[in-house]
Amino acid sequence: MSESRWPGSGAANSADEAWLTAIAQAAAGDSQAPLELLVEYLTLLADAAISGRRPREHELAIVRELGRRAAEQGIPAGRVVDLYLSAAWRMWRDLPDVVPYRDRDTVRASAQAVLRAVGEAIAVLVDSYQVATQQLVRQEEALRRELVDDLLRGDPDVARMVERAEPFGLDLGRPHQVVLARPADGLPDGDTSANMLELFILDRFGDREVLVATKEGLLVVLIPAAAPSTVPRTINKSVGHLIHDELIRHRSGREWRVTTGRPYPGSYGIARSYEEAREALTLADRLRLDAAVVDAEDMLVYRVLIRDQAAIVDLIHAVLGPLTQARGGADPLLQTLEAYFATGEVATEAARRLNMSVRTVTYRLDKVKSLTGHDPGDPAQRFTLHIAVLGARLLDWPATDLAVGTKANA
Repeated sequence: MSESRWPGSGAANSADEAWLTAIAQAAAGDSQAPLELLVEYLTLLADAAISGRRPREHELAIVRELGRRAAEQGIPAGRVVDLYLSAAWRMWRDLPDVVPYRDRDTVRASAQAVLRAVGEAIAVLVDSYQVATQQLVRQEEALRRELVDDLLRGDPDVARMVERAEPFGLDLGRPHQVVLARPADGLPDGDTSANMLELFILDRFGDREVLVATKEGLLVVLIPAAAPSTVPRTINKSVGHLIHDELIRHRSGREWRVTTGRPYPGSYGIARSYEEAREALTLADRLRLDAAVVDAEDMLVYRVLIRDQAAIVDLIHAVLGPLTQARGGADPLLQTLEAYFATGEVATEAARRLNMSVRTVTYRLDKVKSLTGHDPGDPAQRFTLHIAVLGARLLDWPATDLAVGTKANA
């Protein structure tokens, strides 16, 4: 304990020091908190009980610093408050043996002074603790965002990445996969979905290192790829579907699209999985897929399709170019072809999906045949038409002008 002054008695004697030390040790044992957090606190309480004086500013400044230190050490706030309260009642219990009170008024005045000192000290302590906690949370969030950004970018300093990932419990030697989630109405500031999702994944999968963050309006989930034998038997859905279902449950009424990249080992594998998930999100939007959950593996055929963009541009112009001559342009006919192919070439189902009559659908299909020379009902010609339609959606034609023989942007 630090040296303290007692009113009217000069420097604290050894008996006083022993008394305060015993109280500190007993209180620390009760609350399981370091007795160092009681520095100056017991002195100001003892002075309040004996002289009735209020805590001095420098004493409260020390208590404020102790609150910050407790937060940085990760000691629960309740445990720290319990430490201070335990020390207060222990000292009050022992005061009659130390200070001979003369009458009831003296006891009442002493009690008021102690309660006021306890209140001021704990108020300062808790306020400092909360401020320090908020700063630590903001610092951790900033470090988390920086780590996620560097992992998704594929930072070349692998050794440094491994070191930075360790505090978050990430073993970059294991295969990881990236899952992206995007709400239809955007991700507002202060949204709690990321925290909820991290707790859900940890609870669902057990003790696995998980990192959830936000990036460019997306929820980014970094999760280790588990071997089939390690996944609980109760889990019969993909990670993407589990995440989607939980997001829907958390925010009823909000629509989400979730895409998953394939798992790869190493820090570069995380960047590769992220690029796959992001590309799957883009392709799903361009293809206007109804599926709320899209796996990158299911989009491989479309990646192959646009690999040679010069060839697909030529195909679009050669097969679908004549549709621009139709009244209303090519887009209504493209929508009809999309629905027709998506429903297994069933005109009635395509009409229901497009909310129009079967007669209108068949008319448009005949129009496609007359303009392009390709019959959607003919198996050989249908394949060419279908590939061209998929390519048009992937390259956003006809909204985007595609120059023949040149590369288009994916």
